[in-house]
Amino acid sequence: MRKANHFINVGLIIVVSTFLLRLVFGWMFQLPYGPSGEAALDTTSERLAVYMGFIRPLPASAESVAIDVMFNWHYWMISFLFALIMGLMLYSAVVFRRKEGDDTDAPHIHGNTALEIAWTVIPIVVVLGFGGYGWVELNKLITPKPNEMTIEVTAFQWGWSFNYPEEAGGPSPVRGGVMMLPEDQPVLLEMNATDVLHAFWVPEFRVKQDLVPGRTTFLRFTPTDAGDYVLRCAEICGSGHANMLAPVRVVSQAEFDEWVVEMQNREPYSTMSPEARGERIYLEGFGATGAPTCAGCHSIDGVDGSGPTWLGIYEKEGVFDDGTTYIADDEYIRNSIINPNDQIVEGFNANIMYQEYADAIEAFEAEIEGVEGDFGFDAIADLIAFMQTLEATE
Repeated sequence: MRKANHFINVGLIIVVSTFLLRLVFGWMFQLPYGPSGEAALDTTSERLAVYMGFIRPLPASAESVAIDVMFNWHYWMISFLFALIMGLMLYSAVVFRRKEGDDTDAPHIHGNTALEIAWTVIPIVVVLGFGGYGWVELNKLITPKPNEMTIEVTAFQWGWSFNYPEEAGGPSPVRGGVMMLPEDQPVLLEMNATDVLHAFWVPEFRVKQDLVPGRTTFLRFTPTDAGDYVLRCAEICGSGHANMLAPVRVVSQAEFDEWVVEMQNREPYSTMSPEARGERIYLEGFGATGAPTCAGCHSIDGVDGSGPTWLGIYEKEGVFDDGTTYIADDEYIRNSIINPNDQIVEGFNANIMYQEYADAIEAFEAEIEGVEGDFGFDAIADLIAFMQTLEATE
């Protein structure tokens, strides 16, 4: 076979293998998905386009375009390099194998200067090119944008809370466990962790940032597609890591403004019933203290989380890890919140519950009464009142 034919054959193998590998990478890493996990594309041609990198799975932020392009280039480069190396190796092993009965030595080749220079210089140029490209795009991501809206994000084992300091113009602060984002509005997240490392990650937004105890980290993005998404923690942070989720809603500016007005003008704590106050505290937590919400660890549907479910818990008999029993009355519940390691329920672990609730609750009560006046606010009593409404059905 002429030498030129070998080059043609190897070239075809590399080209075909590159496209096949890119198809495999698409199948492995880029299956189309929607905010709820359902397939976003239906036809075979659309799916093939996704797999080949021509369409990406539902980007939902302005930043996702550049990030998708960069990932696509990386996938193509990985496919090409693997096909180049393995294609040459396998072709050589098959075509240039020793023929039966041939005991002669193969030609002795001592090197090729031009080839060695090429396979040294070209990878250096490619790596520097990717590095420069990444630096340019990263600089775009971290550069402040005009009219950014600031949201304070607090992460804790195992939940999230969101505060909107720029929207604090009404009688009630705008904060809670749901992240609301106006469509096409640049957002700046100021993020803190109260305990261990966490990471903010909404896959459709493509951007991700760690939250580090003791320091504030920042993340910028602009949501572009209205819909419901899920915020995930992308840093293994303990036994409840897999369930550290929070809803993220991207809405129109008009809907966002309506939501802000609704949050600002919610009924004051002082005029709410104890049960209603308790439910609100359960869901929203203890103001700006950074203490985790009760809902982050305790469900109200009967399924245990990192802590026991609250469904039917009031006056329920239980067992401690030392085999003794207890009744979940007012005194027990209050002590469990203030001194969480005093008595550990069977099947659960010590040092899981936030240890500073006593100080956080005291500060929260002072914050609320400083705005609404002294009305004998007892947040734990309100939580207990809410628990009493959660009666298990047979």
